[in-house]
Amino acid sequence: MKAIIVQPDETAPRLEWAAVPDILFTDNEVLVEVAATAVNRADLLQARGLYPPPPGESDILGLEISGRIAAVGGKVSGWRIGDRVMALVAGGGYAEKAAVPSGLLMPLPESWTFEQGAAIPEVWLTAFVNLFLEGRLAEGETVLIHAGASGVGTAATQLAAVSGAKVLTTAGSEAKLEACRQYGAALAIHYEERDFAAEIAAFADGQRSGVDLVLDPVGGDYFERNLMVLNENGRLVKIGLMGGRKAELDLATVLGKSLRIIGSRLRPRPLAEKIEITTAFRDRFWPLLEAGRLVPVIDSVFPIHQAQAAHDHMRLNKNIGKIILSLQES
Repeated sequence: MKAIIVQPDETAPRLEWAAVPDILFTDNEVLVEVAATAVNRADLLQARGLYPPPPGESDILGLEISGRIAAVGGKVSGWRIGDRVMALVAGGGYAEKAAVPSGLLMPLPESWTFEQGAAIPEVWLTAFVNLFLEGRLAEGETVLIHAGASGVGTAATQLAAVSGAKVLTTAGSEAKLEACRQYGAALAIHYEERDFAAEIAAFADGQRSGVDLVLDPVGGDYFERNLMVLNENGRLVKIGLMGGRKAELDLATVLGKSLRIIGSRLRPRPLAEKIEITTAFRDRFWPLLEAGRLVPVIDSVFPIHQAQAAHDHMRLNKNIGKIILSLQES
């Protein structure tokens, strides 16, 4: 089969579409003929050697796929060859075939394209687990979502808004701010032009001054201001370090407001936990996806052999929603 392989280079890694050994699958897995996958920042880090896959997982890039089942393991029930599916994977998405534990499979609605299916698993499950399982977001609460126009951001904004929370977001351009509003944000703040902490205080206008939950992939100098805007018993869920890995922590703020700071990753979690997360997401939100009340947001589609260009596009940080890699013409 073919897959994207990472070629070391003196300046930056190069991504090439090349032949690799066929993969095996177990009795509890299905073999999926991949039609589309998607780019995540974890892929950019892994290509640079900074985010290796969990032990025992494929070292091929790619954390989510959509396609058709090509073969079914002997202990798998409920799925058949030819079924249209999408799934979270711990690696191996940038390839013609992927082995997927059957508990991670989600059916791809007949009215959806494979590109739409590839835009769901990683970012929507990330948004779901961090908003509701880690962050305990409840109806009537206020959540601040940084990078609101990203794949995770557009998913999290929709999930929070449809669950009765007030959503505040940050983003870096007028087009991204408008997208945040379109998908349910009550306030969208241009972080390059405004101090988000000051904007949130002004937005509250004498009411309860802050937010109950912050979903933050940025880190760095956002940390102190995140704590500043949190209400008593607020929660900060850290899901990335795009803005830096170090920050000062005022323990008096944490103690004085009874705050919780939570670091969260999805990829290295045990398979059983990922299956529980997938099941819980489907139980709560699948009808809304099928009805079109929640929608995958796609920025652009690149053919798989242009994975390097897709990575470069994400590196520029101009995308709104997901960057998709299509295998259907490869």
